[in-house]
Amino acid sequence: MTEETDWLTADEARTWRALHAALVLLPVALDAQLQRDAQLSYLEYYVLAGLTEVPSGRRRLSELAILTNAELSRISHLVARLEKRGLVERRVDPDDARVTNAVLTEAGRAKMEQAAPGHVATVRELVFDGLGETGRDELKNTASRIVAALSASDLPLAPTIRKALRETK
Repeated sequence: MTEETDWLTADEARTWRALHAALVLLPVALDAQLQRDAQLSYLEYYVLAGLTEVPSGRRRLSELAILTNAELSRISHLVARLEKRGLVERRVDPDDARVTNAVLTEAGRAKMEQAAPGHVATVRELVFDGLGETGRDELKNTASRIVAALSASDLPLAPTIRKALRETK
């Protein structure tokens, strides 16, 4: 027995294409701004942001991989490059010698203080400025419903991602 596909309506298809375009183009635009203004890639910025979000400035590489949705090997190479630039240090985890931590340096913190204002201004310009208060509320509510559906799905999400999804509610 076969089920018939419940195809998208014309309006749903237009909405999906618009959302897909935003999901594809926004990271490209943010990466270009960060490269131009801060000499950081989008992924580098969010690794550093992940470190600035915790008081210790330290996270396991595996946590950074989950936070950025990147493979652990990619994060390991990226952290090595950031270490060469003096923005982070790699250290063995004091509780588990099998684990490597990335630790934000003072230079890394200064880099984020320099990079964040331009990044925030670009996010504001590209995402929020054209929405108005009602549009911002609609976007927040819509994104929250999408995140709730993703969180409730049977996707193989890591615990850190599930926690991040819960925190967006």
